[in-house]
Amino acid sequence: MEITIDNYFEKRYSLFKWRSETSYANKLVMAFFMACITGIMAQIIIPLPWTPVPITAQTFAVLLAGILLGRYWGGLSMVVYLAIGLAGVPWFAGTTGGFGIIIGANGGFLIGFVLAALFIGHFSDKYINARSFMPMLGLLIFTSLFLIYIPGLIQLSAWLYLVNGSVPGIWSLLSMGLLPFIFGDILKIGGAAALAKALTPKESFNGENPIDNENKWKIF
Repeated sequence: MEITIDNYFEKRYSLFKWRSETSYANKLVMAFFMACITGIMAQIIIPLPWTPVPITAQTFAVLLAGILLGRYWGGLSMVVYLAIGLAGVPWFAGTTGGFGIIIGANGGFLIGFVLAALFIGHFSDKYINARSFMPMLGLLIFTSLFLIYIPGLIQLSAWLYLVNGSVPGIWSLLSMGLLPFIFGDILKIGGAAALAKALTPKESFNGENPIDNENKWKIF
């Protein structure tokens, strides 16, 4: 089939509309599928000798969950990922699993994944302008810094206190839980924002025929 700019935008609109209006069963399947993708990407890791927190690719899947599945279901996909991993399936980073992970060094980041997917999904669904590159880039930066790293650093600090008997200094904490991950996060955030621009429609579902809307393919 010949691919033109018009049918690309039309297919994108139709797919996003189907995703929003499909049955709960289909949405649950998509949430489970995204949880599986997150589990697979969690195995792409770079261990760091000075911190128990490894560099992983799973954050990229977390951001995509919100963008592609929207509010509630993006967050639910991360709840599914968390619940199955806590039940013992070894699909957390480094093929780990079990309830002990949530109270370990990385537990706060896992909780942040749920918050991040819910937040991004809410804006991706509700605000059309948020689906373009620059607005999405800003949202993803905020999401990573505040909704993933703050819970992650709090839990890491608590874990270090239990293990070592003292709270690490702020720079020591940042060197273990934030600073080594900035470059990789820039790449993941930029890639997710680019995919949001490419894969999500810039039209609302208002009952109009998108083909008859003269601004139907306007990209903000």
